Amino acid sequence: MDKVVASAADAVADIPSGATLSVGGFGLCGIPAVLIEALLEAGTTDLEAVSNNCGVDDWGLGRLLAEKRLRRMVSSYVGENKEFARQYLSGELEVELTPQGTLAERMRAGGSGIPAFFTATGGGTQVAEGGLPWRYDDAGNVVVASPPKETREFTVHGETREYVLEEAIVADFGLVRAWKGDRHGNLVYRDSARNFNPLAAMCGRVTIAEVEHLVEPGEIDPNDVHTPGVYVQRVVALTPEQAADKRIERRTVRPRGEGA
Repeated sequence: MDKVVASAADAVADIPSGATLSVGGFGLCGIPAVLIEALLEAGTTDLEAVSNNCGVDDWGLGRLLAEKRLRRMVSSYVGENKEFARQYLSGELEVELTPQGTLAERMRAGGSGIPAFFTATGGGTQVAEGGLPWRYDDAGNVVVASPPKETREFTVHGETREYVLEEAIVADFGLVRAWKGDRHGNLVYRDSARNFNPLAAMCGRVTIAEVEHLVEPGEIDPNDVHTPGVYVQRVVALTPEQAADKRIERRTVRPRGEGA
């Protein structure tokens, strides 16, 4: 089955306002920037995004945020985006902060048909007990807080600890970026750009992949496939210019002359 669509605009055309998106990437590494821009141009709004972070002020999901297209974020880290902090603290954006490993497992569970799981992460904290601020009003009062979660004690390797029940995440659409993909939707990620992309692809009911290098079926060794095509419904082939447009979140270099 050839899953390639003509353009990013065509690929996201049926994403409705109010949809939930799982979005790959970590910082600005491996983010589906072209699909995000297509969503921005489409005017889609009232979106909930599940992603490790929300890009930066002028790139990635930060582009949708700046235009007030996001109503809710499920994230583990948001420290590089000043507009994110402003909207959250002023009551314009609802935010469910989730421990990073827990977020990854919630997404993996959603793609695996596992409705929930117990984890030790968050036990004895507000993650389990509830009360984490999800939404403020414009006066700084908490108007939506996280609910308490079910906990149980389990003995593992002779140690008894409290474990927290976490529910799986299933998104309406998944947006990911791959280094290489074929027409059947089999994907390969490169180095650290793999990050959350396989998980975002798994938990999306309809997953759209932008690929830097489109190849024919059979050209990818099955042993090299990171995301099987069964998880991917649409493939967008990037132009060389689009594939090369990769931003650096924070550039750190030595002053000239040091370490010569």
